[in-house]
Amino acid sequence: MKTYGGRDSQVPALRGVSLAVRRGERVALLGKSGSGKSTLLNLIGGLDRPTSGRIQAGERDIARMAADELASFRLTTVGMIFQAYNLILSRTAWENVELPMIFAGRPKADRRAAARAALEAVGLGERLGHRPSELSGGEHQRVAIARALVNRPEILLADEPTGNLDSATAAEVMELLLAHVRGAGTTMIMVTHDEELARQAAHRIVRLKDGRIVS
Repeated sequence: MKTYGGRDSQVPALRGVSLAVRRGERVALLGKSGSGKSTLLNLIGGLDRPTSGRIQAGERDIARMAADELASFRLTTVGMIFQAYNLILSRTAWENVELPMIFAGRPKADRRAAARAALEAVGLGERLGHRPSELSGGEHQRVAIARALVNRPEILLADEPTGNLDSATAAEVMELLLAHVRGAGTTMIMVTHDEELARQAAHRIVRLKDGRIVS
């Protein structure tokens, strides 16, 4: 369960949600705005804590992790892709992708090579030194995908990863993303409003309504 607000004005965001995802499975979360999709994704990613209940990743309960354990979990186990990209405007594509490896303590030579390889894998090998202001929306999302995958996460969480893109660019970005996920056997949980995309990308669709799983 997850609620927001004070003691006298609590608003339930998730209620009685129980969901098991197998290693390597791709799951799409569907529902209208306010159904709890992004809240559930943030809980799984350790960006928020449940009001009650458990969130199990392997043998670890994310809900009981200390702050430093959560930070390590987000750096080494989970990769996150956001609809808003969340790139640092003053940094180049290369530097944006490097950032999670800096926090993870990877050696400079290793992270420079890994960032280059990740950007080349998403078709941006010629754009390494460009800042976000010099990139298109599709290129922004490719940088965000490279950043999310560069630490080789076991779990990939994607919140409307193509929501801000036109249909042709969205198809290209999803093809790149799924090629990596399939090749690496990564577990993926994706929030989307697009049922056709969900059917193409996921093994299973989970529907939420008013903070509950309805199918």
